[in-house]
Amino acid sequence: MITSRIFKNSDAEEVANLVKKTMYITNIKDYSKEYLENDLKDLTAQKLIEKAKYFHCYVLTDTVNNDIVAVGSIGPYWGKKDESSLFNIFVLPKYQGKGIGRKLITVLENDMYFKRANRIEIPASITGLGFYQKMGYHFKNGNNTLDNEQLYRLEKFN
Repeated sequence: MITSRIFKNSDAEEVANLVKKTMYITNIKDYSKEYLENDLKDLTAQKLIEKAKYFHCYVLTDTVNNDIVAVGSIGPYWGKKDESSLFNIFVLPKYQGKGIGRKLITVLENDMYFKRANRIEIPASITGLGFYQKMGYHFKNGNNTLDNEQLYRLEKFN
């Protein structure tokens, strides 16, 4: 069974490893190793703890083996009260395609940062684009090109 809960600082190492594993197995299909290594500099255990102070970060755990299988965050979009953003959404490769990502998005969309927002943005990887589109997110301002961070900017309106 998969359950969700708020990220705890003691989760940081396991979450950092989940992110690294996911990027090197899943995202490597769309990004260079150099790109991923650069991205991972901001996704260390310590940086995840820092980010969790400003966002609501959730983990999904497999209650059978007590492993963290997914992570995602939501927070204000540049401090705005009426806009929010999703961040750092990752599902362990062996759990992908099993509804875990959908469950994670549902958890994030039930958070107060989502509910209070008129608009929710997500910087989507090439890898995650199709998934987020299935979840109802669309290209921001109709712009379907990658930005300078090699991400798509997607949005959903409440």
